[in-house]
Amino acid sequence: MPKAAGHLTWAEETSTGRRRNLTYEESEAFWAFAAIEVLRLTGIRNEELLELTHHSITEYRLPSTGEVVPLLQVAPSKTDSERLLLVSPELADVLSTIIRRLRGSSRAIPLVTSYDVHERVWNPLMPLLFQRDIGTEHRAFTPTALRKLLINALTATGLTDAGGEPFVFSPHDFRRIFVTDAIMNGLPPHIAQVICGHRSLDTTMGYKAIYPAETIEAHRAFIARRRATRPSDEYRTPTEEEWDAFLAHFEKRKVSIGTCARAFSSPCVHEHACVRCSLLRPDPAHRGRLEEIRDNLVARIAEAEREDGLGEVEGLRVSLAGAEDKLAQLDRRSRTSTTVDLAIPHLARPLTGGQGGKPL
Repeated sequence: MPKAAGHLTWAEETSTGRRRNLTYEESEAFWAFAAIEVLRLTGIRNEELLELTHHSITEYRLPSTGEVVPLLQVAPSKTDSERLLLVSPELADVLSTIIRRLRGSSRAIPLVTSYDVHERVWNPLMPLLFQRDIGTEHRAFTPTALRKLLINALTATGLTDAGGEPFVFSPHDFRRIFVTDAIMNGLPPHIAQVICGHRSLDTTMGYKAIYPAETIEAHRAFIARRRATRPSDEYRTPTEEEWDAFLAHFEKRKVSIGTCARAFSSPCVHEHACVRCSLLRPDPAHRGRLEEIRDNLVARIAEAEREDGLGEVEGLRVSLAGAEDKLAQLDRRSRTSTTVDLAIPHLARPLTGGQGGKPL
C-alpha cells in the first residue's frame, strides 16, 4: 500500500475477495495471547496488569546459594499494598517476548503515558509493558481495549457453554482460575491470599471453585487417611449376628411414650426408668399416656405420704419431675411449630412525591 508507509501488510482472500489487514490482526492476536498468559500465570487484577512496566521486573539473589530469583513487582491498586510475585519459567518466557517486541530495533522500551480511570489523572511517562502502535504513536492499553482483546480471542475459538451460548470472559475470571488452580495443586490458601493481595482469607476462598468430583475425591482421601490410623478389624464386613444385634438396638429404643436416643451398644443408665431419662424423646401422639403416668405418680406420692413411706416418696418425686419435664418438652415443640403472625404494618395511604403528586 503506497500510503501506508510500508509498515502495514494487507492480503486478499481469493475465495471471498475480502481484504484483510494482517498487521492489525497479528497485533491483536499477540496482545490477546500476552494478556491471557500474564493474567493466568499471576492472578493479578486488570488494572495491575495495565500498570506493569519494564521496571516491575526485578530480581533477588538468595544469600545461601547465590541463585538469582526473578520477581514481578505489582504496584498498589485495590488494597493499596505493594507485593512481589515469583516469576515462573512460563511467565518469564511471556515477559521476555513482550519486551523483545516492544524494543524492536532499539535498546529501550518506548515511554508512554496512561490515564488512571479511578484516580482520574494522567500518569507520567513510563515504559509500560502493555502498549501498542496506533498510527505513528505508542499508546497504553485501556481497560476497554483489554476486554475487547479477550472478547475477540474467545469469539475466534467458537467455544460455547452447555446451553450452546458463547463463553464470556472478563479479566477478573483469570484471577479466579489462578486461585483455583493454585489451591488444587497444593498451594496453602493463606499463601494464595498473600499472592493475590487479599486482606481476608475468606475472600481468597471465595475465588476458589469447588467441583463435585473434587469434593468426592477429597472425601474419599480423607476416609482412606482415617482408616489407615484405625485398627483394621473396624473396617471388616460384619457378621450376621453383629448385623442382627445392630438392628435389634433400634427396635429396643422404642418405648411406650416415645423413643430412646441412646447410642448403639450403650446400656440404659436409668435401668429402664424412661420417664426420668433425658435421652427420651416423647411422642406427641402418646401425650395422653404421659399424662396418665403423671397423674398416677401424684396419686402414689399421696398414698406413700399417708403410709409414711418417705423413701418411696423421694423416688416417686424424681419420676414425677421427669414426667412433667417431658410434658413441658411437648408443649415447647407445639409452640415452635405454630405459625406466628408477625403483624407486618400496612401503609394507610400511598407515599407521594412523584411528578404531579402521583404515588411512588
